[in-house]
Amino acid sequence: MANPVQAIRGMNDILPAESPRWQFVEARFGELMAAYGYQQIRLPIVEKTELFKRSIGEVTDIVEKEMYTFEDRNGDSLSLRPEGTAGCVRAGIQNGLLNQGTQKLWYAGPMFRHERPQKGRYRQFYQLGVEVFGLSGPDIDAELIMLTARLWKQLGLVDDVRLELNTLGTSEARRAYRDVLVEYFTAHQTQLDEDSQRRLHSNPLRILDSKNPEMQELIEAAPRLQDHLDDESAAHFARLRELLEAVGIEYRVNPRLVRGLDYYARTVFEWVTDRLGAQGTVCAGGRFDGLVAQLGGKPIPAMGFALGMERLVALLDEHPFDETPYQPHAYLLLAGEQAEIAGVQLAEQLRDSAPALRVQVHCGSGSIKSQMKKADRSGARYALILGEEELAAGSVTIKDLRGDTPQQQLARQALGDFLSREFDLA
Repeated sequence: MANPVQAIRGMNDILPAESPRWQFVEARFGELMAAYGYQQIRLPIVEKTELFKRSIGEVTDIVEKEMYTFEDRNGDSLSLRPEGTAGCVRAGIQNGLLNQGTQKLWYAGPMFRHERPQKGRYRQFYQLGVEVFGLSGPDIDAELIMLTARLWKQLGLVDDVRLELNTLGTSEARRAYRDVLVEYFTAHQTQLDEDSQRRLHSNPLRILDSKNPEMQELIEAAPRLQDHLDDESAAHFARLRELLEAVGIEYRVNPRLVRGLDYYARTVFEWVTDRLGAQGTVCAGGRFDGLVAQLGGKPIPAMGFALGMERLVALLDEHPFDETPYQPHAYLLLAGEQAEIAGVQLAEQLRDSAPALRVQVHCGSGSIKSQMKKADRSGARYALILGEEELAAGSVTIKDLRGDTPQQQLARQALGDFLSREFDLA
């Protein structure tokens, strides 16, 4: 027998037992987007490599080490998307969306990075993302943070996450700060690890993002961006904080929060947790006001975030979870060939009369006893039994699988109304 083919390391299957939590998060997120007036955009998984080099930055771990990049048959360099913002900007420019006024967009889907797989970090991972184009004020920064705070409420995760906030200032302020930072780290160059030495002159702000424990004391003593912040960015940040405090959102200003991508400016934020070990960032985002122009569009302010599905689902695993909405309401058992024909007719009639009703029809024959075991395992509330006796009487036997209600027979034409009342589907 041939050896079975295995999945690629770090690219995991999401099995049926896990899917309800994913569906729960996706449904709540989609409802929240509609409530706040955001529209979905669906983006390609593969983009030109140049897009990510120009947006993320060539001197970043993502571009240098982590992207899945290949040449297609035409010799073009293509990459699986490592994040969603660049593709969303590209789509906005290419399709003229950014010339049509403010755009509030969201997307969902897999991203790809060749990293060392570990809990909460995979080579194929799923993100939900939001991008807003055309608004420059701190009010939209606050709205995105409020939106994520409401999501935690709806998912029951308020006590699992906390908000960290920072501002990176304008590109001009960062350039001045960059010179100060280079001077500081150059004076302590022997204490820098290999990655930090490589970034010293190309991307020194990323040194502040280092997780190397041996460098934390050095980083903590580094000059702070807040001491070199421009007045406009300081006012923007102060107003953002005032808005968050007005609605009771708690936060911590983290001056070392710089985010890993080159395109961020001004507001940056992360929702973090202590419950997932090293992979503590659940949701992150910020402003990227210069990215649209950088990718060939007209200068347009922009703000967004992305959250990791795997980490959210891992947090949900620590809480009781009601799987009832993802189980059938009723399981239809069939005894005999004539019952099979009548059964599929009955099931389709029920679905026509009550589209929200979830009816699972038994397939594959088997005794009533074995069918009943499968009905119980399905999680259904009711077993509906259709055999010779029921066919002759024009009825269905109803057995309550989750309660003490006595078994009863009901006319087939009354079954739809009965189930609709029981599950409040009217």
